Formats: sequence, C-alpha cells, structure tokens
Amino acid sequence: MKQLVRFLTAQLLAAALLLTAFPGPARADTPETDAQLAAEWQAAWDFYRFYEVATAPLPYTGRSRAERDISIEINAPIEHVFEVYSNFANHIGRHSFLKRIVTHKDWTEAGTRYLNFTAIEEIPVAGVPVTSKTHGQQRIHPDGFYYETDSWSLPNIVTHQKIVFEDLGNGRTRVTEHLLFEAGILLIDFTVENGVAAHQETQAGLKEAIESGEL
Repeated sequence: MKQLVRFLTAQLLAAALLLTAFPGPARADTPETDAQLAAEWQAAWDFYRFYEVATAPLPYTGRSRAERDISIEINAPIEHVFEVYSNFANHIGRHSFLKRIVTHKDWTEAGTRYLNFTAIEEIPVAGVPVTSKTHGQQRIHPDGFYYETDSWSLPNIVTHQKIVFEDLGNGRTRVTEHLLFEAGILLIDFTVENGVAAHQETQAGLKEAIESGEL
C-alpha cells in the first residue's frame, strides 16, 4: 500500500510539473496557444483517467468527496433551455469565474456529442484573483435531455456533473445539476463552497437571459 501511495504521489507531482510548464499570467487570459492548451488538456486527461482507476478519494489518499444537487425552474420550453444551457459559450459572463472556453475537439458518436475543452477561469483566493485552467470533457445527450461533464484542474481537483432537464409542462423546464467534487481534504470545503456558488450564479444568469429573450 505504501508503494502505491508513493507511486501515485510521484505521478501527481509529474503531472503538476507538466501542467505548470507554461508561466501563468496575472490576468484573466493565458499566453498559451490553442495547441499548447490542447497538449495540457491531454496530459491532464491521461493523468485523471489513471488516477481515477488506480485509487479512490479515501482518507488514506488525503482526498475527500462531496455531492450537491441544485435546481432551478425556467419559464421556457425544454428544447430551448437545453440548447442554450448546454452551450458553455453562453456561460461566459454568467459563471462568476469563467472567462474563456477553448474547444480542442468536437465530435458526435452514437447520438452523443463530445467536446474536449479547457476553461480559463479567474478564481478568488483570499481576495486575490488567481488564473486557473480547468480541462474537461462534456458529453451532450440530446435524446435524453441531459449532459455530463468531467473536469480536472490543479491541484488535482476533480468535478463530475450531470445536468438533467425536465419538462414541467406549460412551457416550463426544471434544470437539476448533480455535482460531485473530489479534492484534498484541506481543499474540499473551499472547492464545494465556491463551486456550488458559481453554479448557482450561472443558473440564475441563464434563467434571466432565457426568460428575457436575450438567449
């Protein structure tokens, strides 16, 4: 067991060194080209898949897991709400941290649309904005009116999302976000608090934009 923990720690450090090979600016955007961000995405995805298979967020790994569900009702038909809500470009300016989305690959397979992306975010830490790059994959299921997202960011913070859309009738739609956060035990509370707050702010912003006809 000790050998496994040491091995995983070494892999985490290697991934962290690789993903921080490019200097981080003190502004919202980043100096990397899209090709460089795509290379970082691939490194993050490979590490994430290895780490998820090799271990779980248990106390002996120094990690923890927390789940939260948040919902909102929007006065608009499900087809329109789903189309707008599942397009992350519409989250920019409504997600409190999100500044830019870089899509590396976009394809459809067996009716499911896949998008590999990097989200450039500006996260407040002790009142100071810190630029962060979150690498993720979104899977959109139009036939089932739901989408899923897995994302990874330093320092080894993982978020799983399943966003479900329910037709309430009379042109109203309920959106429920099932959120699962994984992080180190010292970061889990901060991760959950800020993650949930950001998603609630995005929900409210999208609701206002959809109902006003802006989107």
